[in-house]
Amino acid sequence: MREEAIGNELLAWYDANARILPWRVAPGSSERADPYRVWMSEIMLQQTTVAAVKAYFERFTALWPTVGDLAAAEDSAVMGEWAGLGYYARARNLLKCARAVVADHGGAFPDTEEGLLTLPGIGPYTAAAIASIAFNRPAPVMDGNIERVMSRLFRVEEPLPTSKPVLKDHATRLTPTHRPGDHAQALMDLGATICTPKSPACGICPLMSACAARKAGIAAELPRKLPKKAKPTRLGYVYVARRADGALLLETRPDKGLLGGMLAFPTSEWSDAPTDTPPLDTQWHDPSLEVRHTFTHFHLRLALRIADAPQDVTPHRGTFVPFAQFSPSTLPTVFRKAFDLGRGVTVDAASAKG
Repeated sequence: MREEAIGNELLAWYDANARILPWRVAPGSSERADPYRVWMSEIMLQQTTVAAVKAYFERFTALWPTVGDLAAAEDSAVMGEWAGLGYYARARNLLKCARAVVADHGGAFPDTEEGLLTLPGIGPYTAAAIASIAFNRPAPVMDGNIERVMSRLFRVEEPLPTSKPVLKDHATRLTPTHRPGDHAQALMDLGATICTPKSPACGICPLMSACAARKAGIAAELPRKLPKKAKPTRLGYVYVARRADGALLLETRPDKGLLGGMLAFPTSEWSDAPTDTPPLDTQWHDPSLEVRHTFTHFHLRLALRIADAPQDVTPHRGTFVPFAQFSPSTLPTVFRKAFDLGRGVTVDAASAKG
């Protein structure tokens, strides 16, 4: 089956089976997709599922309907709304990009891949997605779903990530000048619903007759991947200090680094042999509890320390925040775990240490 025929089969399938998503317009619609909403969705969807993103997307676009609204938002408000979605550098780049669009482009996103790539936080995949979906540019979009479809459709047995250039070459040849945005979204949907990582539904795939891996009986084996390195484990301490009036000791993490700009409980450094460095001088209780969390590149284990702090104590780091002004939902997941773990702990003066 030639590229044009494959594209036609794919679009016909998409017209009948497209997922309904809050950032999309209907397939084949004369309505143009809003580049702001496309951009927002693509940033949120990086390493995150559609199911997890929907509620965040709807809340963000209700609070900040335009790129200008987002650019004018307080950093703390945006970071607080992002809490729980993970990969927090995306939220910082979201603000940087919105402000660059307003300051350097008059509030309008560039309409080419090249222009979009000049914006903070926009890489090749996101630039191609916005260019094709919002501006109808024939830009090949490559995400995990599309790489999987290409590897099976053309029987690319070389493992990822070394096969990425070959897969992109195939995707480039397939990308049409007619409805390129719908073509890209059709491939995304095909990979998400039919050409799935495990047990692909080859029997109902619109491209079954063209799929070289299916003909060879190895569709479920592709794409092959190089073995992943084992994740290291880092250790540390997390300090939950509370006053009699309910105020909690919190700090804003440095802008640069993991969870940058997010509200958090103070911690020690995260390393193989961390030093216990409490953020204030008082008696600290060791409840023999541990917060465990996994990031992209490492596992984290934080030993919990609890303190009932004096009302007049001055911390070395952070600020006591009145409980009425605090919402656990504004914390990144690792610190929500610490909050939940420490809530039921009663400090035993006999076991506290200063």
